[in-house]
Amino acid sequence: MLTYILRRLGAGVLLLAIVTLVTFLIFYVVPRLAGQTTEQLATMYVGKAPTPEAIQATIDRLGLDQPIAVQFWEFIRGIFFGAEYQFGRDTVQCTAPCFGYSFQNYQEVFPEIVKRLPVTFSLAIGAGVIWLIGGVAVGVISAIKKGSIFDRVAMGVALAGVSLPIFFTGLLCLAFLVHATGWFASPSYTPFTHNPVAWAGGLILPWITLAFLHAAQYARQTRAGMLETMGEDYIRTARAKGLAERRVVLKHGLRPTLTPIVTIFGLDLGLVLGGAVLTETVFSLNGIGRYAVTAIVQSDLPVILGVTLFGAFFIVVCNLIVDLLYAWVDPRVRVTA
Repeated sequence: MLTYILRRLGAGVLLLAIVTLVTFLIFYVVPRLAGQTTEQLATMYVGKAPTPEAIQATIDRLGLDQPIAVQFWEFIRGIFFGAEYQFGRDTVQCTAPCFGYSFQNYQEVFPEIVKRLPVTFSLAIGAGVIWLIGGVAVGVISAIKKGSIFDRVAMGVALAGVSLPIFFTGLLCLAFLVHATGWFASPSYTPFTHNPVAWAGGLILPWITLAFLHAAQYARQTRAGMLETMGEDYIRTARAKGLAERRVVLKHGLRPTLTPIVTIFGLDLGLVLGGAVLTETVFSLNGIGRYAVTAIVQSDLPVILGVTLFGAFFIVVCNLIVDLLYAWVDPRVRVTA
């Protein structure tokens, strides 16, 4: 078991290094391969109205005229040790971890991400709990009652959930559940430590909307896995031994089905933690996803770079956690590790 954990931790660190390299190549090297000059690349970091002086200053600050290897080293050094940027006679310190510096707003990117992280984290955790529990429960019941009215209705709703995009269902919920009927309060974010009730009340509608999209996939996945598992010989053996049906379903039938569920849950949660762009934009939640959208509209490339790198790290970390959970969900992993 310890060997398995150490191997997965080593693979996670290696994958983080690869992600960092790929992110650097996308933002610094690929544009040059596409034919951009150093001045054109610097223009992307200045903003919408660059001047020749601002472009040259950006080249000097970021070292865009340095060799690629030197630029990559400065990029890595900034993440771990921070960076300094010159503004005339003034020196601005970007403290570690430095995920970039917005030359439009004169702000470090990482503190701005951290400031918005509680919103995105609250949205992801609440919706994740709903779509995981709801989706798996519906999938199990549909598999047990295959062909029943519940099964047909649940899979029909699941198909609709997979098909309808969030920007449609979100606006629909706002129109009918908030403005027309007043059943829900307007979505907002209140820190959990200030008022837990207001925190949950302001996010319940975004939770349901985001969970509806993912829960449909989990219900279909669980149903398919349960139908396959419940026909295995060891299930019939468990029933022949006189075990209660509930134990047969939950312990012997559901547990093998959870392996792919854990996989997609780790991926989905990592993606949402990296920024639920559509949900935060539709419900006007000032999270990481909305921060990225604002940066794209303003052509603030350092912010886009920082959010991309931060989101990629979240996905890698969530995948690492999923690998470690495999050993608990499926004992065969511990044997073959």
